[in-house]
Amino acid sequence: MVSRVSGLAIDAGMLAIASSLAVSGVPAVWSALAGQAPGWLKAASAVVAAVLPVVYFTACWWMTGQTLGSLLFGTVVRRTDGRHVGLCRAFLRAVVGLAIPVLWLIGMVGVLTDSKRRAWHDHLFGTVVLYIDRTP
Repeated sequence: MVSRVSGLAIDAGMLAIASSLAVSGVPAVWSALAGQAPGWLKAASAVVAAVLPVVYFTACWWMTGQTLGSLLFGTVVRRTDGRHVGLCRAFLRAVVGLAIPVLWLIGMVGVLTDSKRRAWHDHLFGTVVLYIDRTP
């Protein structure tokens, strides 16, 4: 459970920085180069910052099963049969986790009681978080 929450904390910190840069950094650069940033650029930057977490988690779980945080702690998200998580399942897992983060964290209690260390959301989405053997 510690490695999963720690990995999530790293991902959250990284996303907070990236979202802040998207919202304020892009218009600030525009302002420095060309004067006042237009309203459409500020709105587009806000939209990018809002969808960035969903895109990040969806893409990472779908393509490799690992976010930056899970990579650092040696975990990977897979389906219960060991296959990669599909795009739809990765997207739904990301949307639910980001829409209801408190419930997601409470669901981590399942890791302490489940024989396969599955959180409640892992049961919901048919996933499991595995540790990767890093020995060569």
